[in-house]
Amino acid sequence: MIPDTSFFDGGPDGWQQSIDHIVETMREMSLQDDPQAMVRAYGARVRRHQKTDGFVSLSRRGLESPRFRVTRSSTWDQEIDPWNEKDRLPLLEGGLMGELLYGDVPRLIGDVRLADDDPARPYIGENRSLIAIPHYDRGVGQNMVLMLRKEPHAFHPDQFPDWVWMSSLFGRATQNLVLSAELKRAYEVVERELRVVANIQRSLLPKTLPPIPNLSIAAFYQTSQWAGGDYYDFFPLPDGKWGILIADVSGHGTPAAVLMAVTHSLAHGFPGPHDPPSALLSKVNHQLSTLYTADNEAFVTAFYGIFDPSTRRLTYSSAGHNPPRLMRCSASTIESLDGAQRLPLGLVADESYGDSTLVLNPGDQLAFYTDGITEAIATDGRMFGIDRLDAVLSRCGGTAQDLVDDVIDQVKAFTLGEPPADDQTLLGMVVS
Repeated sequence: MIPDTSFFDGGPDGWQQSIDHIVETMREMSLQDDPQAMVRAYGARVRRHQKTDGFVSLSRRGLESPRFRVTRSSTWDQEIDPWNEKDRLPLLEGGLMGELLYGDVPRLIGDVRLADDDPARPYIGENRSLIAIPHYDRGVGQNMVLMLRKEPHAFHPDQFPDWVWMSSLFGRATQNLVLSAELKRAYEVVERELRVVANIQRSLLPKTLPPIPNLSIAAFYQTSQWAGGDYYDFFPLPDGKWGILIADVSGHGTPAAVLMAVTHSLAHGFPGPHDPPSALLSKVNHQLSTLYTADNEAFVTAFYGIFDPSTRRLTYSSAGHNPPRLMRCSASTIESLDGAQRLPLGLVADESYGDSTLVLNPGDQLAFYTDGITEAIATDGRMFGIDRLDAVLSRCGGTAQDLVDDVIDQVKAFTLGEPPADDQTLLGMVVS
């Protein structure tokens, strides 16, 4: 018998048909997102265009020699999904198939001879020719496909390298699709968890802004990831006063959100009326430094002010936070609230915080912000900066919401609408 010499049954002059078949196959494979469907489609094409009388697929993943599983076989009436129905796969050991699989190299056998008790007999049957092609993963043939022909010496040795090459590439593609599916499932789990974290974090922020006499307030809050480390809050105090807190945890994402929640808990657990501002920052700093940040590099910047509506007096203390900007609209001057700057919270347990006081006037505008606003980056690498914030702040006469909207619109225009690289929080206030 003269063995076949054409790889795709196109004859010696059928290279165009072979190319067409390869292109059609690759196109179909590229459309698949389910490994089982891809194997099914690929197998159908191979059996249609290549002369084989049977096949067997083997796997040794998670097993030790000489044990292995049969994952597919042309002798089966129904296919089994080896990724989702592993418990239905036959578990065998030894024999010719075990020898080939653990041999870890391609094999061509022109005249198969099986012992009666060889576990391969139900799968190889009376087929006499066999090629065994390992599919490598991290350098080890974890899987193997056996292609079978009834006639002895039916597979031409010159074709053998092409069989190995093509089958191995397909095995690699299938494994990549499996890994992609596993990664997608893992990402979906993580995404669900991050959504929960983000929802919990946002639940810690004020549901509504408080009605404070002589002070209108608007807020903007956006995280750079699902969850973030920015935080703002309001505390009703005795004698009609209000505490206003803005904070920024170092870092991004879930770790920052966790420390933000801790900061929220410590601030709300502060005994007494949260007055003066330095007392609150000192207490939160001591707790953070001794209980939460001593063994890591995390810290929290914070600015806490107490506003007295009856006198329009603002007393504040700052823990390394960006100084809020104050526009004195009656005098057309801008001030920086930097009179009581100390180290961020969580760095030094015995840090001493001070207070500073000023009186606000009707028409004054304030911007409490985190550095995600001023450090928003344009496509050319420039930062939004204080000057651009001041330019918006200097437009007097609008509402607090107008102020916030104007700043955020300017930031988005400056960054061409790119997603923020850092969490962004802005409290706009107008004194009346």
